Amino acid sequence: MKFAGIVSIRLREDLLDPQGKAVMSGLRQLGFETVEDVRVGKQVKVVFEAEDGDAAMARLEEMCTKLLVNPVTEDYDTIILAEE
Repeated sequence: MKFAGIVSIRLREDLLDPQGKAVMSGLRQLGFETVEDVRVGKQVKVVFEAEDGDAAMARLEEMCTKLLVNPVTEDYDTIILAEE
């Protein structure tokens, strides 16, 4: 089966996010004064073959730990979707 793995990657909460601070400043300058915090991240979509959903999730986690995510500076969430 074909799956799409979506990985949402962001800086760890205990690290300063300069891009997030810049976006927050811009939003406030545009009149969005109630914005309290902004964190900027990235999203990676990987389309691949796997036997089933469990195997796809395991494979995606392996991709994250081996290449996609730096565990020292980043946190991440994953989602697996079946591709048509």
